[in-house]
Amino acid sequence: MATMESLIGLVNRIQRACTVLGDYGGTDGALPTLWEALPSVAVVGGQVPVFLLCFCCRLSFLDTSDLISDLSVLLWGQSSGKSSVLESIVGRDFLPRGSGIVTRRPLVLQLHKTDEGQTEYAEFLHMPKRRFSDFSLVRKEIADETDRLTGKNKQISPVPIHLSIYSPNVVNLTLIDLPGLTKHVFLTNDAASTEGQPESIVLDIENMVRSYVEKPNCVILAISPANQDIATSDAIKLAREVDPSGERTFGVLTKLDLMDKGTNALDVLEGRAYRLQHPWVGIVNRSQSDINKNVDMIAARHREREYFATSLDYSHLASKMGSEYLAKLLSKHLESVIRARIPSITSLISKTIEELESEMDHLGRPIAVDAGAQLYTILELCRAFDKIFKEHLDGGRPGGDKIYGVFDNQLPAALKKLPFDRYLSLQNVKKVVSEADGYQPHLIAPEQGYRRLIEGALSYFRGPADASVDAVHLVLKELVRKSIGETQELKRFPTLQSELAAASYHALERFREDGKKTVMRLVDMEAAYLTVEFFRNLPQEVEKGGNPATANVDRYSEGHFRRIASNVSSYISMVSETLRLSIPKAAVHCQVREAKRSLLNVFYTQVGKREGKQLGQMLDEDPALMERRLQCAKRLELYKSARTEIEAVSWAR
Repeated sequence: MATMESLIGLVNRIQRACTVLGDYGGTDGALPTLWEALPSVAVVGGQVPVFLLCFCCRLSFLDTSDLISDLSVLLWGQSSGKSSVLESIVGRDFLPRGSGIVTRRPLVLQLHKTDEGQTEYAEFLHMPKRRFSDFSLVRKEIADETDRLTGKNKQISPVPIHLSIYSPNVVNLTLIDLPGLTKHVFLTNDAASTEGQPESIVLDIENMVRSYVEKPNCVILAISPANQDIATSDAIKLAREVDPSGERTFGVLTKLDLMDKGTNALDVLEGRAYRLQHPWVGIVNRSQSDINKNVDMIAARHREREYFATSLDYSHLASKMGSEYLAKLLSKHLESVIRARIPSITSLISKTIEELESEMDHLGRPIAVDAGAQLYTILELCRAFDKIFKEHLDGGRPGGDKIYGVFDNQLPAALKKLPFDRYLSLQNVKKVVSEADGYQPHLIAPEQGYRRLIEGALSYFRGPADASVDAVHLVLKELVRKSIGETQELKRFPTLQSELAAASYHALERFREDGKKTVMRLVDMEAAYLTVEFFRNLPQEVEKGGNPATANVDRYSEGHFRRIASNVSSYISMVSETLRLSIPKAAVHCQVREAKRSLLNVFYTQVGKREGKQLGQMLDEDPALMERRLQCAKRLELYKSARTEIEAVSWAR
């Protein structure tokens, strides 16, 4: 059966791993976060919103500098007592104090109970080999580590500091100390206290605190001073927003001993003023005088017990009041929350490991430095691209059908739009035939006129033939672009992508030139040798059509030229149909077929001649992708570490 110590210790170890590997929660969704799935206790308190008016500085007859300084410290001191509560739970004076915003980074405070008589000590995650037995040095290191990341300009950071304290005077418990909520930036005459502090500091703090307490696995320790109206408590207001039912909120009331004489906080402590699912706990911290006199924390605990035991107002609640009771209550509750959440956390870890491993497979492994291995990698990537490119052409992927669209739609439409009606108009036919006859008119049939008309008409086919080759070329280029984008392995290497695209486009240009030469030859072949049988059949067709005497009418009548135009049009239609069928064959043979067979042949030859350094440059990865792989690897390491930790614990069934 898992003990309370093993359960809380388990979460402690996973939290430390989260911080080491860069998981602080509250991410933008770019990577899965384990931090937010872990049960935690967030300590929330506020600062009293007070403006320190500066008009006093204008009173030249008063030396107000000391006065304002004293008031500044005093007013900042009117806080919820959050730090004092934590020190009471630990039994040590170890947290930084001062005016202004002192807590500027989350402090993950992990308490480990040791056997009686053992020496107390503290350890920081960022200084794992050093033990602190002097807790004044712990205070200094918290402040120094905060400044290392945020500077000394009052900035805040979500990156937590991890502090483990080992002591016989604590219970096993983990608390997250968050910056104090406030409504205003306080004005003081101390320029150093606000120098460099962003104007958005109030909102920044609230957003950071909210990112912790809005998690369903977060237990909220809402600390409010008893000498302040509970309705105005910043901690309670925020807790009410994120936990309206009060199921996750523990209310802590401090400074009971500082309330006006004749008043008490029983309405709050007994749940009448503001009811929570868990009981309110009253705390009596050390006074400022005690702090200044370095009163021992253990003695302060004893004085706190005496206060509740002898108080006329609170003695009936004494067994459920005080910092020691609060620590035990939180420890027990945290243990029960962890036990309840472990199955869902385990499921989340398994699911996320699968997702991260899948993404790592897509991102690929780091590239070897050996030239032979690099060449092999490049060739494998090229083959993967070539395979996808062929799938597009063969129908396994969309896109290849656009080539058929060129032949079935674009080419026929272009042929139909050729201006043969204008070219074979009666006026143009007369002109061409007459020019072909020269000074001596034709005797029977204007053969030279026919040839010139046909040759002129055939020249119009060059445009559609050329356009068809260009259209196929554009489709192939687009398929190259798509294939490169769809080759997952290539996404890592922008340089190789560029070189592969350039080599493919260069090869397609060669294929286009061959295609154009071939289709132009087809057109030229039609002009070089006319189909004689077509014309031999014309007289017979004329005779079949009616009176033979009409065939010998005046050779220069309109009917004669119309018949010539009709005969040429019929011949051109026959040639058009022939080219409609043969141009696609030429384009496929010269462009598509060659693209499938030898798109990268020249590139392979060039790559094989390159040196190791040049090969390495081709495999220069996208920095963003390298960073993504690194982050995924860290997050995968975190989840696997968490799985190992959980599997090492024996759970009660």
